[in-house]
Amino acid sequence: MLLAGSPRSPAPTDTAPPVPILFLTLFGATFMAYYPALKGGLLWDDAAHVTVPALRSWSGLGQIWFHLGATQQYYPVLHSAFWLEHRLWGDSVLGYHLLNVGLHATAACLFALILARIRPSDGGSARVPGVEWLAAAVFALHPVCVESVAWISEQKNTLSLVFYLLAAVAYLRFDRDRNWRWYALALGFFALALLSKSVTATLPAALLLIFVWQRGRLSWRRDVLPLLPWFFIGAGAGLFTAWVEWKYIGARNVAYDLTGLERCFLASRDIWFYLGKLLWPSPLIFCYPRWQVTTDWPWTLGCIGLAAVLAALWRLRRWNRAPLLSLLFFAGSLFPALGFFHVYPFVFSYVADHWQYLPCLGIIAFATEGAASLAQQLVQRLSGVQRRAAGMTVAGAAGAVLVVLFVLTWRQCGIYRDDRTLYSTTLARNPDSWMAHNNLGLILTDAGRQTEAITHLEQAVRLKPDSADVHNNLGNALAKLPGRTADAVAEFETALRLLPGMREAHVNLGWALVNTPGRLADGISHLEAALQDNPAGPQFAEAHNDLGFALAKLPDRLPQAIAEYETALRLKPGYADAHNNLGTALARAGRTADAAAEFERALQIQPDNEEVHNNLGNVLVQLGRRPEGIAQYRTALRLKPDSVEAHYNLGRALHDNGEDQEAIAQYQEALRDSPGSAAIWNSLGSALYQLDKLNEALAAFAEAVRLRPDLALFHNNLGLTLTGAGRLDEAITQLRTAVQLAPGYADAHYNLGVALQQAGRSEEAA
Repeated sequence: MLLAGSPRSPAPTDTAPPVPILFLTLFGATFMAYYPALKGGLLWDDAAHVTVPALRSWSGLGQIWFHLGATQQYYPVLHSAFWLEHRLWGDSVLGYHLLNVGLHATAACLFALILARIRPSDGGSARVPGVEWLAAAVFALHPVCVESVAWISEQKNTLSLVFYLLAAVAYLRFDRDRNWRWYALALGFFALALLSKSVTATLPAALLLIFVWQRGRLSWRRDVLPLLPWFFIGAGAGLFTAWVEWKYIGARNVAYDLTGLERCFLASRDIWFYLGKLLWPSPLIFCYPRWQVTTDWPWTLGCIGLAAVLAALWRLRRWNRAPLLSLLFFAGSLFPALGFFHVYPFVFSYVADHWQYLPCLGIIAFATEGAASLAQQLVQRLSGVQRRAAGMTVAGAAGAVLVVLFVLTWRQCGIYRDDRTLYSTTLARNPDSWMAHNNLGLILTDAGRQTEAITHLEQAVRLKPDSADVHNNLGNALAKLPGRTADAVAEFETALRLLPGMREAHVNLGWALVNTPGRLADGISHLEAALQDNPAGPQFAEAHNDLGFALAKLPDRLPQAIAEYETALRLKPGYADAHNNLGTALARAGRTADAAAEFERALQIQPDNEEVHNNLGNVLVQLGRRPEGIAQYRTALRLKPDSVEAHYNLGRALHDNGEDQEAIAQYQEALRDSPGSAAIWNSLGSALYQLDKLNEALAAFAEAVRLRPDLALFHNNLGLTLTGAGRLDEAITQLRTAVQLAPGYADAHYNLGVALQQAGRSEEAA
């Protein structure tokens, strides 16, 4: 935030418009430029920043402040703001976007006010009227700021910058009249800035640069001493954030292993990169290519070039110290993101537009006032018509620059409309972004477009073969395709080889193995491994539910399955699938009334779930409440007309109710979609038998026997019907087969005796 020009006293006049009009104009232009962003949805990690359900209570607000790990990063002021915002407008993303744009416009106005107040006291160049508002407009409309404003997660940038600038305003007031109330207010704003985003720790150094600009040199007592506590507080906040990044976010692996020399080379290239994007903001990419840092001559040249520029500006400081101080402000504000500290996003790229949101203020201030001062000097050399024409040309050029920035920002906002647009645009500009391939693959997986998803995820694996997350995500996509379970298992196993303690991979591998014939025990082992140490939180409810489903396949472990379902519901009370599965397990355990209660709870959450309606119908029939059960089956069929199970169960209930004609229609509907079901053919035969349609019943029972010749029940029913039709020899054959398959089957023995007696073979019948 440093100005150009040599020290001379400011001009006494100012032809700029009134400040309120400038405020309104800047706000209006900013909201117009960011209008496309207002229609955007949640992106990438927004769901982790917008207050999660577990933290939306008053106790959740306490966790935000006093429980490390409750939020993605420990920025309690930011997450308290998110907490309050959710209370105000719930899940509507428009409110978040409006606030973010408003904060950005506010920061631009504060930027203008600060520029107007920090003119040097030892003389300065003739003041160009309104130039500070031109600088503010450049900042408000510059497209490098779009990532910070259009992305809800980056409210940490806009909010912290407002507090940063308010702290600067208050401290500058303290510096003017030494009123310690202003000092206290400034310190309070500084603390709020740090607790919103710790990169604002550079503020005390920025204030010292302003004092050097204003006074030419620093006074230990007046300038440095009051800011010493700020330096200690800022350093502590920065180190604490670095520790949190390492401990909780995962900024610790080979991706961050750089030598000291490589870090210096990286820092110099970062600075050149960001300067280039400020000067020529194209192309702007959500995830830039990740450089391979080396110590060869191109990297050396960048470092030498930066050192040469600093040396030249140092030599020029007596003539004009603004360029040096502006560059120092820029580089110093960027310092936390230059590679000297581990920052998790370095795994994707060493640079990002949102990291220069605050630092760009210094370069914008210098470039804007420098250009304005030069233009003023050129115009003042002219007179009359030429001066007016030149003045209009300069004003037109400034307006043209703002229009270009406006258009670029408007266009850049469009890519933040939704995740798919964001990642597709990223891949168009950076085809080797494994993060974009991975995230787009996840989106396509959720959309059911598995083939496209697998293409992107395989690309991500090729680009980032050491990422356990990518292998796990590819496994998930493969597991959803028929016949690809073995490939999915291989990917999950690779993920666990890369990251042995990865709970999600254990869960996914366990579920895949549970659904693989002969691998049930292995699947249970992986699900149990995922739940070691009893992890808490709604995210583990699904794992408990999956483990319950697996255990329920083993009759002797049904009580454990019920316990797992209950744990899943304790972690996630509104988990409809767990209520449904618990109801099924309770029904198997003979706790029919409890099962009905669970199914009813599931329907309160998902009233349109046909499977639960069908299950509830089953237990109601078992409880003797057949009419209610029939009503549930009918509801299931209304929701899913082709449900074979619901048609079959409704048919059985109607048959038991004596409504065989409609029961037959239901069985026939079921057979239309499942002609290979022996059980349905057998039930159809029973209904036809009750209506004395023996020939049709014989055909149905014969089909059941053909499909399942190993079941005594079907042979018995066919034999009984053959007996009624007078085809005794065939009946005896079927009934003998039934008793051979099930020697303890009393009905079959009795029916065989009847057939033998009717055939005149009384001794055998006896």
